[in-house]
Amino acid sequence: MEMTDTIRIQKTTHSDLPLVDWNNLEFGKYNSDHMLVCDFVRGHWQSARIVPFSNLSLSPTTLALHYGQTIFEGMKAFKMIDGRISIFRIEKHYERFVRSADRMCMGVIPKDIFAEGLRKLVELDAAWVPSQGGSALYIRPFMIATEARLGVKVSEDYKFIIVSGPVGPLYQKPISVKVETEFVRASKGGTGYAKCGGNYGAAFYPTKKAKEQGFDQVLWTDAKENKYIEESGTMNAMFVINNKLVTPPLSDSILEGITRDSFLILAKEEGITVEERPVSIDELKEAFQKKTITEAFGVGTAAVSSPIKTIGIQNVRYELPQIKNGLSDLLKSKLDAIRTGKMPDTNHWNNIV
Repeated sequence: MEMTDTIRIQKTTHSDLPLVDWNNLEFGKYNSDHMLVCDFVRGHWQSARIVPFSNLSLSPTTLALHYGQTIFEGMKAFKMIDGRISIFRIEKHYERFVRSADRMCMGVIPKDIFAEGLRKLVELDAAWVPSQGGSALYIRPFMIATEARLGVKVSEDYKFIIVSGPVGPLYQKPISVKVETEFVRASKGGTGYAKCGGNYGAAFYPTKKAKEQGFDQVLWTDAKENKYIEESGTMNAMFVINNKLVTPPLSDSILEGITRDSFLILAKEEGITVEERPVSIDELKEAFQKKTITEAFGVGTAAVSSPIKTIGIQNVRYELPQIKNGLSDLLKSKLDAIRTGKMPDTNHWNNIV
């Protein structure tokens, strides 16, 4: 018997759907009616269940609250033009979730619970998937260490949960970013490639300092020399230099973005030259001076693609030309068309519910 055969469903008796302002889908404001929960107890996964969205009850000594064993994913489901619902690239997200769990010494959720749990949860909360252009159902699978014990150790118990909620576009205007050379997001040998909570908490302070200086986000640089660009805030960074799409290569200090991978595949299909290689601060400055850089943007699940209008480098603000229908727009439009069924899904990314 498959583990997903035992997923029990307890439907809510009171839906919050009428409370949603569909014309103002503030990111993270709304939670769908249900969530999937599955517990890992002393080496064994228990039966998964879908229950009404509710608070958790945890001991104050729960290990996740003290030592950082927390990981998560960010995914989306889309309303297609024929009315069906598609969850984007489940396989790729599961692979990254497993890598994060391995790096943080956490239990690995079985693939059938992850994938089928997603499908059943989205199917149950199908009414929460928005149909407005640029909107989606944001899905957050996450896992925390739940063993109750004070003491620095690897937890023996975990709780895997999936929640969701309707969202609109994250960044609706081009953003300004500061090249960060004092603080770092991750170092070689660290947890930069894992989607764990500590990476994000540690980024708050330098991001706050950048915002005080008038920037929206930071462009992280490498920890060794602070010379090479790594990520753009919580997104992967991309540049159009000499009519080529250039992005830093993956490493153990850079998160392997699903949107990044999708954009690179689509760019190659469009015949665009793609270069995955180191991008130095000096190269960016030279590109601005020679006017060979025409676009810069961050890509990620939440924002999809966020154009960058200003890059601050060593107290100098370099302005990018505001191009309409540039490469960022082209790739974003093509990806949106695939996810909503307006274009053929030749890469088999859509998982129809």
